Amino acid sequence: MKALTSDRIKIPLGFWAGLHQLGIAPHDVARKAGLPLTIITESGVTTAQYFTIWQAYSDLIGDNSQGIIKLVTAFETAKYPPSVLATYHARDYRDALNRMVRYKQLCPPESLHITEEGENCVIELNWLTTEQHGPPMLVGITLAYLLELGRRGTGQPLTAKLVEFSQPMGDVQALEAYFGCRVRVGAQRNRLTLHRIDLDRLFVSYNEELLEILSPVLDRSLDEQQRRRSICEKVKWILKRSLIGGRPDIHTVAKELGMSDRTLQRQLTVENTSFKHLLTQVRHEQAREYLADPSFEIKEVAFLIGFEDQNSFYRAFRLWEGDTPSNWRIANLTNSTEK
Repeated sequence: MKALTSDRIKIPLGFWAGLHQLGIAPHDVARKAGLPLTIITESGVTTAQYFTIWQAYSDLIGDNSQGIIKLVTAFETAKYPPSVLATYHARDYRDALNRMVRYKQLCPPESLHITEEGENCVIELNWLTTEQHGPPMLVGITLAYLLELGRRGTGQPLTAKLVEFSQPMGDVQALEAYFGCRVRVGAQRNRLTLHRIDLDRLFVSYNEELLEILSPVLDRSLDEQQRRRSICEKVKWILKRSLIGGRPDIHTVAKELGMSDRTLQRQLTVENTSFKHLLTQVRHEQAREYLADPSFEIKEVAFLIGFEDQNSFYRAFRLWEGDTPSNWRIANLTNSTEK
């Protein structure tokens, strides 16, 4: 889905066509979401509307697991945008996944991060904004599609190694049957773990000529979008993805941005900030978000924002808020309950 602005999302025709195949009329989804019928044909919706549409689909289908499996297997590739076609016609599964991660940047609000290590390939789903997290149905569809992509591209009944969801997803056994592996709910992160060996499998749908047409156009769109974003926004986005369990340094971030440490620091200075300041700002923002969720223990919050021990986190949080994480959580949860 191509982003029209920072908060406009194009819903592909394939989404509505998939719903129609499941016996769900698009106008029913619009009414359930409390949105005008024009969203079906509009050029774009806001992030909030996008999430509401997915929640409406979830409510109409009745069970997240069935909604995930039915829709992801019903979609018609030909009715999806160029960013999806470019993954389906990739050379092999690894190429397809890397293209998906890259071109997903054109499709807010989801963000994907892929890591290959040992026998595993782990793909983690994050959000471009910390204020809103997508509904469980959208999370499930996103991870299920990554496996479905491999199955369709290779023509093989591929299975995952592990699937992790942070929220309840309905019938877990049905999801385990679809993914072919154990499914964990209540996890800290939303992740799909694949067999790394499967990434070398060639795609029977590989189309070199089509890729030669699509890739330059998509790459130009992505480059233009990234140029429009300030360097501060880019750094903060990378930091939010990379905080868990460690402290990303300026060299790592600069490398991902394709520039030297010195160039990055110079550009940040032009925007009246520094790498150290942005790192502190991101940690502070993420700490407040995680603490507002009572399901996270304090020690987990410390780990998630890159502190090696809980005491260091306590000292930093006192500097930020003038109070301990525990007291801040109690006060803010109480205030939100009273509203």
